[in-house]
Amino acid sequence: MTKTWFITGTSSGLGRLLTEKLLARGDTVAATLRKKGSLDELKAQYGDRLWVGLLDVTRTEQVHEVVDAAFHDLGHIDVIVSNAGYGLFGAAEEVSDAQIERQIATNLTGSIQLIRAVLPYLRAQNGGRLVQISSEGGQIAYPGFSLYHATKWGIEGFIESVAKEVAPFGIDCLIIEPGPTETNFAVGLDHAQPLACYEDTPVGDVRRVFTSGDFSSGTFTIKSDVVRTVDAMIAAADAETPPSRLALGSTTYTSIRQALTERLRVLEEQKDVTFSADRHS
Repeated sequence: MTKTWFITGTSSGLGRLLTEKLLARGDTVAATLRKKGSLDELKAQYGDRLWVGLLDVTRTEQVHEVVDAAFHDLGHIDVIVSNAGYGLFGAAEEVSDAQIERQIATNLTGSIQLIRAVLPYLRAQNGGRLVQISSEGGQIAYPGFSLYHATKWGIEGFIESVAKEVAPFGIDCLIIEPGPTETNFAVGLDHAQPLACYEDTPVGDVRRVFTSGDFSSGTFTIKSDVVRTVDAMIAAADAETPPSRLALGSTTYTSIRQALTERLRVLEEQKDVTFSADRHS
């Protein structure tokens, strides 16, 4: 049975490949992007099965306009994929106010407003699926990515709460957490102006990795295959009962497991102090 999808950020990376694969299997895709022309080839090949909308997710009014137009033109939309986003690198005091505002507006507020815009339609059609593309950075943190992590941890918390709110309407939510993957994440990375004091710190170490472009070893080793990653995303979104989260890639599994294990260790270690805050009856 074919489906109709709404996907943001489709000009490249995971969003582009996801769009290509869904169209190839016979589905219909409402694809959004910020600049004209990136999907012209696919539009020529697939015609009416590819609906294209220009969308900058930082513009809330435009988010509502594009969502309204897509549902008006296509009717029932089965799956919403919130994918638009990018990375910002720099220590917390290195990034500019403008960089902070743009990162939050794109990765966090943009995703929130997209989901708010589609919910009335999903309720009216008695169900649907929300897929939020996050990353391993939604559960772990690297030096130099504090603002990026703020958006990913934030959107994961938002989705967890929304999932509980909309479950009675037949709407379910899935958070996808890819790790280092063969995409254009590093190419599209926004860099802060470096401060010399961070040169010989963990921030400097990470900066040198991204400056060199060598991801063949160390923490940021790219092991995940982009095609297999997208195939797993589609399979999860197709599942009758999807998981609330899906981590993709062995590096992601290892990193998230270590982070969760350490947080649980700290929680258990402080159990007596934690319980001591209760009111005594």
